[in-house]
Amino acid sequence: MQTYEPFKSGKVREVYDIGDSLIMVATDRISAFDHILKNQITGKGAVLTAMSSFWFDYTKDLIPNHMISTNPSDMPEFFQSDEFAGKSMKVKKLRMLPLECIVRGYITGSGWASYKENGCVCGIALPEGLEESQKLPEAIYTPSTKAEIGLHDENISYEKSIEVLEKEFPGRGEEYARELKDQTLALYNRCAEYAKGRGIIIADTKFEFGLDEDGNVVLADEMLTPDSSRFWPAEGYAAGRPQPSYDKQYVRDWLKEHPDSDYLLPDDVIDRTIEKYREAYRLLTGKDL
Repeated sequence: MQTYEPFKSGKVREVYDIGDSLIMVATDRISAFDHILKNQITGKGAVLTAMSSFWFDYTKDLIPNHMISTNPSDMPEFFQSDEFAGKSMKVKKLRMLPLECIVRGYITGSGWASYKENGCVCGIALPEGLEESQKLPEAIYTPSTKAEIGLHDENISYEKSIEVLEKEFPGRGEEYARELKDQTLALYNRCAEYAKGRGIIIADTKFEFGLDEDGNVVLADEMLTPDSSRFWPAEGYAAGRPQPSYDKQYVRDWLKEHPDSDYLLPDDVIDRTIEKYREAYRLLTGKDL
């Protein structure tokens, strides 16, 4: 049996080159505040893979995506072991674009902190008098650069995103920037409406895109998972305060309350985290993992 080594390891994902395509494996690692935590969240990788697969299928009429298959029989034998069970996705090879495409439908987190300071989020002026967790009049697009592990992504303006893309794609920066913005907002608006009907508010999320061999923009990486999004229960939602969540905000909050934890979680926090991830998947898809 041929063995493979990842050619790229991120905070959570490992990527393997199998020749004509890639295998993306969502591990059980979890990151917060740009650190990979010392614990693993058993079962988390399977939730991320299954949820991304669901959303890729749900939005494939809006924009093509990189997913080929999550069926192990479509992958080399190496990836058919228990180690990779449920965590692997066969995907197309793309030239990844150097931006994280963030969309915010509600004001929370760093956006709320910025708004309190100067009335803006990532340089975008918002109406006066907004409350924490309030729904914005319309979703806003706030791209960022991609940083290496241990470094912070940098929030940038839409105009700066044009410059970033123009450096890599002379003559096409503005075209690609506009398409990324339009696609990000279209994806968010459709999926947020769907999720609301299933009892989940998607407060914000991020998307990543790449180019296929013909230069077409393709949705890639993960999509609307508890790692890349803020999921709030719709029941009991009220502006003016922080919200309970189905995502890793629970881990972030625990780490803030325990600054001496050295990024090591207790067992009860691990158990509660995977429960939240699985509940989000069940509510959104109507299925249990």
